[in-house]
Amino acid sequence: MADFSSAGSSSQVPPLRLIVTGGGTGGHTYPALTAVRTLQNRLAAEGRALDVLWIGTAEGLEARVAPAEGIAFATVATGKIRRSANPLKMMSAANMRDMARVPLGVAQARKLVADFRPDVVLATGGYVAIPAGLAARMCRVPLVLHEQTVRLGLANRKLAGSATRIAVSSESTVPLLPPEVRGAAVVTGNPIRPEVLAGQADKAVQALGLHNFDRRMPTVYVTGGAQGSQQINGVVRDALPWLLERANVIHQCGPDNVGALRQHAAALPAAPAGRYYLAGFVGPELPDVLALADVVVSRSGAGTLAELTALGKPAVFIPLASSAGNEQAHNARHLEEAGAAVALLGDVTADRLRDAVGPLLADPARREEMAQRARAHGRPDAADRLVDVILSAASG
Repeated sequence: MADFSSAGSSSQVPPLRLIVTGGGTGGHTYPALTAVRTLQNRLAAEGRALDVLWIGTAEGLEARVAPAEGIAFATVATGKIRRSANPLKMMSAANMRDMARVPLGVAQARKLVADFRPDVVLATGGYVAIPAGLAARMCRVPLVLHEQTVRLGLANRKLAGSATRIAVSSESTVPLLPPEVRGAAVVTGNPIRPEVLAGQADKAVQALGLHNFDRRMPTVYVTGGAQGSQQINGVVRDALPWLLERANVIHQCGPDNVGALRQHAAALPAAPAGRYYLAGFVGPELPDVLALADVVVSRSGAGTLAELTALGKPAVFIPLASSAGNEQAHNARHLEEAGAAVALLGDVTADRLRDAVGPLLADPARREEMAQRARAHGRPDAADRLVDVILSAASG
C-alpha cells in the first residue's frame, strides 16, 4: 500500500498534490524525476509543499528511482504491446494476454487517483502511463502529457485526446499531432538534470586521470549508454588507431565489454594509448566529461539529444535500430537535417565513422557551426517550462 502522507502536509498553505506516471526506461523516468525536483524547488521558494505519488510498474526503472528519491510509489497492472508491421503478429497470445491486463490496471489506477485526490497528473510515457492517464480522465483530474521524442509515443498517442496539455520537446512535433489536439500542445523541451549543465573540463581531467591527453587535440566522447553498445564498441575499436592520430578518446563501453577492449588497446603504441581512456561506466563525472568533449559519438535517445543540444555539442549519432517505433533514427535524422548532428543509419562501419567524424576533428570552425545549430535546438530551461505547464493545468 502506498504511503500518501507528506512532511509538507502540515503547512498552512495546502500542498500541491501531483501524481506522476510513466517509466519502464530512463527516457520516460528521468524527465519525470527532474520535473518533480524542479516543481519541489519552485513550490518551496513560495513556502508551499509538494505531495507526490508515482504510479509505475514493479519491473520498471521507476520502481527503483522513485523510492530512492523519497517519492511514494504504487504499482498497477499493465501490458506491453509487442508491435509489428504484420497485423496478425499483433494478435499474438502474449499481446492478447497483456491487453487483458489493461482494464485491471485502469481500475487499480482509478482507485489510486480517487484516494490520492491529485490537483494534476503528469504522464511521461511508457505502457504504465495508459491506465493512470485514463483514470485521470475518469476522475476529471487535469492530465499533462510530456513527450520526449519528435513523434508521440504509443502511450501518449492513446492519451492525447484526454489531455489538458501536451508538452512536447520539439516544434517539429506539433504538426505531427492529430489536428483536434494541437491546441493543447506546448513546446517545453525535454527536462535534463541541472548538474549536466554545470560540468567543468578540468575536473574531468583530474577525476579520470587524463594527464596524458593532449589538450591541443580535440576530445571525442564515445558512449553506447549505461550497458554499452556492441555495435558502437566494434566500430570504434576498428577505427581506434586512426582516431587516436587525431583526437583524445574517452570510451564508455559498458561493464561487460571492458576486458576485450582493454586487451585490444594493449597493442597500441604507448603515446596514442595514453590518449585513450576506457571505462565500463561513467557516473558522477559525466557532466565534466561532456564539458571536455569536442565531439560525441552515441545513440540518439531523447534524453541524449536533450543533453547534447542544451550543451551545444557536435554529435555523430548511431541510432539503436530496435528502438520503439524506430524513434532513435527519427531523432537523429531530425537533427541532421538541421545541420546539428550527423546521423549514421543502416550498416555502420569503421570507414563510415571515419567519414563522419574526420571533418569535425579536422575543422574547429565546422565543429563550432554544428555546435551553434545544436544549441539552437537545445532547451536548458525545459524543466522550468514543464513546471509552468503543470502549475497552469493544476490551477486551471
